[in-house]
Amino acid sequence: MSKIYYDKDGDISFVTGKTIAIIGYGNQGRSQALNMRDSGVKDIVIGSVRDESWTQANEDGFPVLSIADASKRADIVFILIPDEVAPAIYEQEIEPNLKAGSVLNFSSGYNITYGYIKPRADLDVIMVAPRMIGQGVRETYENGTGFPTFVVVQQDATGQAKDIALGLAKAMGSTRAGAIEVTFNEETYLDLMSEQAVWPLIMNVMNEAFKLFTEKGFSEEAILTELYLSKEPAVMLEKMADVGLFKQLPMHSRTSQYGQLSRFGKVNTAPIRKFLEEQYDAITSGAFAEEWSAVLADDLKEYEELKEQAFHNAISLAEARVKANLSGK
Repeated sequence: MSKIYYDKDGDISFVTGKTIAIIGYGNQGRSQALNMRDSGVKDIVIGSVRDESWTQANEDGFPVLSIADASKRADIVFILIPDEVAPAIYEQEIEPNLKAGSVLNFSSGYNITYGYIKPRADLDVIMVAPRMIGQGVRETYENGTGFPTFVVVQQDATGQAKDIALGLAKAMGSTRAGAIEVTFNEETYLDLMSEQAVWPLIMNVMNEAFKLFTEKGFSEEAILTELYLSKEPAVMLEKMADVGLFKQLPMHSRTSQYGQLSRFGKVNTAPIRKFLEEQYDAITSGAFAEEWSAVLADDLKEYEELKEQAFHNAISLAEARVKANLSGK
């Protein structure tokens, strides 16, 4: 069972006297910076290129510097840039400017797990990774509920890495909900499995159901509304999070409950399990990381082709027609 930390376990004083550099002021970077500032962490700088995020950070009242200058000034560096660009930026602009005893805080385990970033031995290496989209990180801080976070200490050069990690988690507001202690590998594998195994299965179910209903003569408007455009599945997922995967069933009619429960055990899970195992093996062996690196090296050609195919899939084209028909215009 994982160790879970709450507000009583974190001490913001471990981070209030330090300079924090947020490298990457996107949805996560902005929300995390605003939350920490509201919690009393005042010395926050933003490391960015001159784009919209630079302008936004200035408007939000944060000093904005180059990535190199922000890294040079910082005691704690948040790496909140995409996994695929982080290794080069780290090697060229961040690591040369880090003083001994600095803290690297990752929001994703990917580059540590697969060795694309190898921090020096004189640095603390931690991860405080919200399990929530950036907008939710800010909204749940403001409403007082907080959000769950994964927290990791990978390398403790100073002897204070864990205190700093928990101080950051508390300053962000996540210890209100719970900071769950995991490893870099666990965060990486779970995250990639959701993306490469769980959601592809769900998307395939939706797609196959759409094709079946279309063949049976149902209208696109009725099919897509029933499947997901009504947002009923989104509400179900929210209730699953609130009370449980099965325990949300009493919120449905008894006909619905019986239908779901009686058919749950009739699904042949063997091919599902086989697919899950195959993806897990590719992730943990590093095969997927090598595959993705090859795609990146080829200027994302395969990625763009796959995206083009998906956006012109029959269900995607039907969505456009249905949304137009249901627009009320």
